[in-house]
Amino acid sequence: MLLIPAIDLKDGQCVRLRQGDMDDSTIFSDDPVAMAGQWVDAGARRLHIVDLDGAFAGKPKNAGIIHEIASAYPDLKIQLGGGIRDEDTIAGYLDAGVNYLIVGTKAVNEPHFIAEVCAEFPTHIIVGLDAKDGKVAIDGWSKLSKHDVIDMAKRFQDDGVEAIVYTDISRDGMMQGVNIEATVKMARAVNIPVIASGGLTSMDDVKALNAVADEGIMGAITGRAIYEGTIDLKEAQAWLDQNNGIS
Repeated sequence: MLLIPAIDLKDGQCVRLRQGDMDDSTIFSDDPVAMAGQWVDAGARRLHIVDLDGAFAGKPKNAGIIHEIASAYPDLKIQLGGGIRDEDTIAGYLDAGVNYLIVGTKAVNEPHFIAEVCAEFPTHIIVGLDAKDGKVAIDGWSKLSKHDVIDMAKRFQDDGVEAIVYTDISRDGMMQGVNIEATVKMARAVNIPVIASGGLTSMDDVKALNAVADEGIMGAITGRAIYEGTIDLKEAQAWLDQNNGIS
């Protein structure tokens, strides 16, 4: 299982939000490229980037910084979300060295879009499903839809997405622990990898997720915990590797 550090970009800075609230953000760095380097040095093999401004604007807003990160660390796998709403945006980021594009709101509002981009960009599309009480949230978590999150995941699996990033938005940024039960339920419902997101707080959470990783959980995104030091990324990934037979 991979620990995937998150870099959330707002106004060119690396921030963390609480429950997706753009007005409740903490700035952790004004140099996101250097921050990416810090996580690479700590052993990160994949990076999760979110263009927060792009998510709210519906189009890329921090593309220049994202291109810089991809250029600076060409061996690092990058998954990117936020403002991914058309084929040209996807093509541009792939050309810049981003490996996976995460589609969220557009996937829920226009599900046919996922089938189209999976056909055009096979192996590069991930769907981000953010849920609260089993229902999908959209538009930067500002709206709760009537869609059942597992039904949506099964549909996108059939369309050919590479993975599902599953976020329990009631836990995100709140340092309250991972919703293991909901994450396992999602992983059991689909036969593509699930990446857990939201609430990872301590090594206990890392160990609890690792214990159920064989249900189909390939990794976990970590943000506030590694920035505030409640999880040491290097130690945690080394523990995961050791306990999963990776040298």
